Amino acid sequence: MDTALNNAFERMLTAHGIAPLRRRSPATVQINLGKRCNQTCRHCHVGAGPTRTEAMDNQTMDRLLTVLEHSDCVDTVDITGGAPELHPRFRHLVRAVHRLGHRIIDRCNLTVLMLPDHRDTAEFLANHDVEVVASLPCYGPDNVDRQRGSGTFQQSIAALQRLNALGYGAPGGSRVLNLVYNPLGPFLPPNQDDLEADYKARLESDYGIRFNQLFTITNMPIARFKADLSREGQLEAYLGLLQTSFNPAAVDAVMCRDLISIGFDGSLYACDFNQMLDLRDQGTPKTLWEIETFGAIEAQPIATGAHCLGCTAGAGSSCGGALQ
Repeated sequence: MDTALNNAFERMLTAHGIAPLRRRSPATVQINLGKRCNQTCRHCHVGAGPTRTEAMDNQTMDRLLTVLEHSDCVDTVDITGGAPELHPRFRHLVRAVHRLGHRIIDRCNLTVLMLPDHRDTAEFLANHDVEVVASLPCYGPDNVDRQRGSGTFQQSIAALQRLNALGYGAPGGSRVLNLVYNPLGPFLPPNQDDLEADYKARLESDYGIRFNQLFTITNMPIARFKADLSREGQLEAYLGLLQTSFNPAAVDAVMCRDLISIGFDGSLYACDFNQMLDLRDQGTPKTLWEIETFGAIEAQPIATGAHCLGCTAGAGSSCGGALQ
């Protein structure tokens, strides 16, 4: 099924005169610091959790910073995991990137900010101008706890209130707080603007919480979410939905064209989803030690798979939300 859909994706690109996908100059470097997380979420494409031990070592992080320092094309450094804040050198990385003057994004699960050893992490993020992109799959407790674990919603609300107290999400402020919505099942996200309005109204009225934007992200049929679909007999139908919802207008803005994903071991990928599938681009450098600048991968072809249909279905999907 995967192979057939992958061929279908390539045929769609060819039919619209946009094959093969090629990189532009990478403006964003997305760094996966490892798979350790304090949560075990049903939709997690990384398969992260408390028992995972994979983590970027010191040598790899130092090499990453060296390449980043020589990469004039890069504007944004997007840090993810797992829960990236649990990495022992997370703060070292943030400080180093802050000195380089790049925009910094922290992909935060919110509950990590409430752990005893991380009670000052929110202040650290604020002091280093870090934008927070936080997962919150609903504005009520039932859906959040069902997807992310019992008690997660209340901890998330407390973390958001802590961020708001530091100026995150304030209208006209400089401390950016964006939220992420993932569907709870095998369907596409609703209209992003309409859902954002609902989130803002409910979170402010119920909890006094403010944020900047809501990103709707399609669940990718890989890792833990794919396993759930298979157990429930819904995998083939979901993959079919992604295929029939293909939107050629979303292709130009898919994140892999302007982003490079760095694995915890220093491997290079087109995106975080390709990284989790160990799907590498052909004929391009494979690790940080094979390049001196991230600009070296410009114009190279991008490896694709069945999951790519998730990024081009409906309004499109990326780490920054809907594309259309």
